[in-house]
Amino acid sequence: MNMKKVYFVGAGPGDPGLITVKGMRLLKKADLVVYTGSLVNPALVELSPAPMKMDSHGMRLEEIVRLLVKGAEEGKRVIRLHSGDPSLWGAIVEQISQLVEAGIEVEIVPGVSSMFGAAAALRTQLTLAGVSDTLIVTRPAGKTLESDRIRDLSSPDTTMVIFLGTDRLEEIAGRCSYPPDTPAAVVYHATWPDQKIVRGTLAEIPRLAREAGITRSALLIIGSVVEPDRSGFRRSVLYS
Repeated sequence: MNMKKVYFVGAGPGDPGLITVKGMRLLKKADLVVYTGSLVNPALVELSPAPMKMDSHGMRLEEIVRLLVKGAEEGKRVIRLHSGDPSLWGAIVEQISQLVEAGIEVEIVPGVSSMFGAAAALRTQLTLAGVSDTLIVTRPAGKTLESDRIRDLSSPDTTMVIFLGTDRLEEIAGRCSYPPDTPAAVVYHATWPDQKIVRGTLAEIPRLAREAGITRSALLIIGSVVEPDRSGFRRSVLYS
């Protein structure tokens, strides 16, 4: 392993078994693991024998980068462990920019996104022949995002996966252009031991999620793929 290097590793959606083989290999060779405790399953972190494990929750970007740089310059095997896949709301580019400026090499190891864990939990596809060939991955406007395009992007022939919006489900459902009876699901902690799934129509999913006690750490998936048996999908050309 090359020194003065930081590996950004996707931890996967929650189940420690869903980290990639390469990601696990690196994790087990690490000297320093920097992870977000509120998002990464502690059971995965425990699998690393690294003598230094730092929870970055609540740390500023500059603090995290200084920690990574210091570890790399000391010749440590440094892993920055991100939940899901680092390319989705992982804020890795801003970290990488500062690391490169400090002369630190960077490598990204992809991970399994929670949206794929959620699709697996629902036993469906996010794209389905004759139902949806378009997948929209987005988030609602909020404290860190001035505006979004949920109304423009939501249409009956697409599948929409919405991150970071569990606390605003009524608002999101009201702004979607999907018909109110469009199938929808909220998946809490996909692939974790306490995973919870709520299914319903777009109109009723906010109430159903609230009644199930789901207010955070969940994905909203909207589209006919949520109920594949009722979607009228057609047989894939691949197997025709």
